[in-house]
Amino acid sequence: MQHKCKVTVLDKKLYPELQAQYCADPHAGPCPCYHVGDEYIFERYGQVDDFWHLGTGTLVNGADRRDGTAGSPGVPHCSEAWDAVSRYIYTALQGGGVMRGWMNDERVMIACCSDGTRPVIFKIERLDYKALYIDGIGCEGDQERIAAALEALPGVTGTAFRETFAEVYLDRDVPDETLRQAVETRGACTVTKID
Repeated sequence: MQHKCKVTVLDKKLYPELQAQYCADPHAGPCPCYHVGDEYIFERYGQVDDFWHLGTGTLVNGADRRDGTAGSPGVPHCSEAWDAVSRYIYTALQGGGVMRGWMNDERVMIACCSDGTRPVIFKIERLDYKALYIDGIGCEGDQERIAAALEALPGVTGTAFRETFAEVYLDRDVPDETLRQAVETRGACTVTKID
């Protein structure tokens, strides 16, 4: 099984009375690095290792922004936020329990940056998946049929097709043979490898 980490900006807070009293710029305002609803996907697979690049280029929605949003191309995450969330991201990428016993799902953690006048609140999620290498996919229709067959299986929450493999997202372990059969009963496709 492979693992990714999804980070979502849930909320931003602002304490103007604290900024007015303590900040060099008493009107600094809310954090400019993140926007509510921003989503980031961290991967460690093959040649990709987003963690060691401080999340540069991990922004998946809002990536068309050119305003210095953290995680956009060429922009790492804010050091205050990175300090608060990086240990959870790393744990998720390794397949560990992000916050066992505290959250109702050990794959999830809610955390915030340490900026006391304008904190940003994040949801950190471990995404579990298997990579299926499939020969014989000829068109988008094949992908749709394979996705439908896989997503009908208990434990499969979604699929995504990459250039050389399909990612099958799971909420629990699904045996490789079950995944293989679901794909191969859909036509002339053959699963050559499962990671």
